[in-house]
Amino acid sequence: MNINLWGVRGSIPVTGPETATYGGNTSCVSVWEDGSLLVLDGGSGIQRLELVQPLLHKRIDILLTHLHLDHIQGLGFLKPLFDPSMEIHLWGPASSTVSLHARLSRYLSPPLFPVRIRDLPSKIMLHEIGRSVFKIGPFTVHSDFVIHPGPTVGYRIEGNHSVMAYLPDHEPALGQHGMIPDSKWISGIGLAQEADVLLHDAQYTSQEYPDKKGWGHSSWEDAGLFASRAGVKRLLFMHHDPSRTDAQVNEIWKDLQGNTAYSFKSEPAREGMRITLK
Repeated sequence: MNINLWGVRGSIPVTGPETATYGGNTSCVSVWEDGSLLVLDGGSGIQRLELVQPLLHKRIDILLTHLHLDHIQGLGFLKPLFDPSMEIHLWGPASSTVSLHARLSRYLSPPLFPVRIRDLPSKIMLHEIGRSVFKIGPFTVHSDFVIHPGPTVGYRIEGNHSVMAYLPDHEPALGQHGMIPDSKWISGIGLAQEADVLLHDAQYTSQEYPDKKGWGHSSWEDAGLFASRAGVKRLLFMHHDPSRTDAQVNEIWKDLQGNTAYSFKSEPAREGMRITLK
């Protein structure tokens, strides 16, 4: 399983020398194995996917965690959408009130975007998911609703020999006394269980989190605790706050290492990272 990180920033894209190391593009990750390509989220990082990795596939599956703008703002700029020979499968969380097509159309239509979904020449197929299991090529994909405002899912991607989990917007410690002691009741825990690598929300520091509680994001410390409870082998902290500079990310990471000893490998996610799980 080959994993490429094209965007790991949260909320809004940023640019400048102070964010060059960890990158400023919003969420987008690709997973490739045995000729099948999955794209996790369609943030601004999706354009780097095309620039660096030529899209030779005739089918692309885009798995959206939710429809907040930072996770879909790059969709309209994906060139395969304008290629009649391409088959695009868009997977996204079901809503009890509005269809996936209707919600995506709010962005992919004037005045926010000049082209409507119905006018795109590619073959587009929409799939509404919740607590679901489905096959895409060699992958078995598990999805489930997680704690974040609006319908939001996380993903567990099982390949031939390895497993990754992807929860970029997630607040597992939203409880009266923080994270629930009984692990089986923790939001998203089944998706991450014993994964080879987990990409998890870490937008806030522990000092910032109390003022942001209920906003749907995690602190670095809670992301580490969640990974520990799930028994993962490697954790990548992602969804970096847009106001966070590289120097600040390094300082948070340094302090965390000084105060916490994890039984697994961990590091901040960095735009451009390539991971091969064997």
